[in-house]
Amino acid sequence: MNFNNETAKQILIDIIRTVNQPENSKKLSEAKASAGKEMLLMMQHVFPLVMQLQTDVIKSYGFSGNREGLVQFSQLIREMERDDVEIARLRSQIRAIYLPPIAINTTNDILI
Repeated sequence: MNFNNETAKQILIDIIRTVNQPENSKKLSEAKASAGKEMLLMMQHVFPLVMQLQTDVIKSYGFSGNREGLVQFSQLIREMERDDVEIARLRSQIRAIYLPPIAINTTNDILI
């Protein structure tokens, strides 16, 4: 497979489109509602859905449709995002789906 920055961007865009499809969006909304703001519940309910949607997309680009394929894809993306702000932006959009914002106490610079 010819995996380059443009291919990486296209895959990330396809993942975002897949997540935003009505049936997937509905499933994710329901999972988020059941998780509330609890990080552990987000990781139990929302994270697996997002990972499955990503796996479904990356299969069509030649990655294996299992955990190993997803890990391989993620490693490539993390390496590429260091030098490509668009890849970093797209990856952040995907991460925002399953990682709720973290409140930071700026007075003491600690996580709360």
